[in-house]
Amino acid sequence: MIDQNVFTLINQQNRNLAFKMFSFCDNSHFDHLQRNNFYSLIWVKDGNGLLKVDFSEYLFQANAVFAFAPYQPFMFSTDKKISGIALQFHSDFYCIHRNPKETNCDTVLFNNIYQEPFINIDNLTENKLNQQLEELKFEILNKENDNYELLIPNLKIFLVTLSRIKALSKSNEPMFIEAETPFILQNLKNKIEENFKQKHSPSDYATLLNISANALAKLVKTHYNKTLTDLITERIIIEAKRELYMTSKPIKEIAWHLGYSDEFHFSRLFKTNTDISPQLYRDTVGFAKAELN
Repeated sequence: MIDQNVFTLINQQNRNLAFKMFSFCDNSHFDHLQRNNFYSLIWVKDGNGLLKVDFSEYLFQANAVFAFAPYQPFMFSTDKKISGIALQFHSDFYCIHRNPKETNCDTVLFNNIYQEPFINIDNLTENKLNQQLEELKFEILNKENDNYELLIPNLKIFLVTLSRIKALSKSNEPMFIEAETPFILQNLKNKIEENFKQKHSPSDYATLLNISANALAKLVKTHYNKTLTDLITERIIIEAKRELYMTSKPIKEIAWHLGYSDEFHFSRLFKTNTDISPQLYRDTVGFAKAELN
């Protein structure tokens, strides 16, 4: 088992966090709103409570792994003692976008607006994840190698394992709603993916699906625990983050690409949902990674 040791790797060029691994035995790390410029994987092994993330709230139990993207707002609210392990890494340390099929975690583990941002872990998977964490710890504590060459490969294995678990998980399937609802919502997902750059209004999607706006709103709230406006906005913000991170396009061009003729309107939307400006996001998370290859 991982003990209370904390390991932190700092990017020597900009002094930002590159990689961090630590165990926790209470909620002091996460009991206030988090908006980090790095990815966070948090395995709550013991305890339960309420997760507040983006526009939604979820109850969670022990043995759940949470995955949060850069500047995704989240916090844990609980009066119980929680304990577990956290892994955090910056995009400059490992870029999940550069080879998206390598771990398949960009749209499965992170940035998945249609599913809960956590996975419930069974006993068999718990043993596998513990073994992988031991491999990470071994590489961290290996005094003969200061370059940590195996840190990223071991991190990839951990990400692949979690992505596969989530992709195969049945816990996210719809329950207690009409049989036709999954078909409607699958169509909604397809319509959002096809049109979010041009259509930003819930009524647009109700029209596309030939369903009343109120009926669609109720289905979305029941299944996704958020409003349709929230769903559309989250998809736009995710695409904006990718454009800011992967390219050197001017912010005005990104705004136009996402259907906003007014750059300032787009910037206000982005800041409202991330708490920072598009330029600051680019400066702190990185940019033009695809163009550097």
